[in-house]
Amino acid sequence: MPSAEQIVSEVFALYQQHGHEDYIGEPVSQLEHMSQAAQLALAEGYDDEVVLAAFFHDIGHICGGAEGDMGGYGAVSHERVGANYLRRCGFSERLARLVEYHVEAKRYLTLRQPGYYQRLSEASRRTLEYQGGVMIEAEADAFEQDPLCAVSLRMRQWDELAKEMDVPVIDLQLLKGKALELLIAGQARSRIAPR
Repeated sequence: MPSAEQIVSEVFALYQQHGHEDYIGEPVSQLEHMSQAAQLALAEGYDDEVVLAAFFHDIGHICGGAEGDMGGYGAVSHERVGANYLRRCGFSERLARLVEYHVEAKRYLTLRQPGYYQRLSEASRRTLEYQGGVMIEAEADAFEQDPLCAVSLRMRQWDELAKEMDVPVIDLQLLKGKALELLIAGQARSRIAPR
């Protein structure tokens, strides 16, 4: 099993390799988009898992393993690909589910928030078709019962806001430190958990 340090190096290497790439039809790069989302979470005082989930929310576009693309707008099921990648790396289920839920939140808000669809960027509208479309009422009712619903909806708002040009990228060392602490704590918990 790789060490926490090795895992953090591998994960952040993805941003070095692919972070400069165009963020699927938006005026920012992959790294700029994810950096801005993390900065918004930090500014609102959220815990490290939420901040990292905001940073990692689109990692499924750059970590490989996707089955096709969404008509030129990124990887199909990138939310699940990214969440599963982070689980394999040893990040918490809460963090992984927040990454997975950022698409569910879009589907939910499109149903429940008047005018939300009209505020989406062209790329977000196009990808909605590949992501299951607008939620039906029963799905939305179930999503509201999930303990992560509220923070997932907030994270979705950061996702929509994180498309501003000329915003300096966050200090990646800060995020690497947070990731390392979470992984070390998770590994310690798994060693002492009863079998």
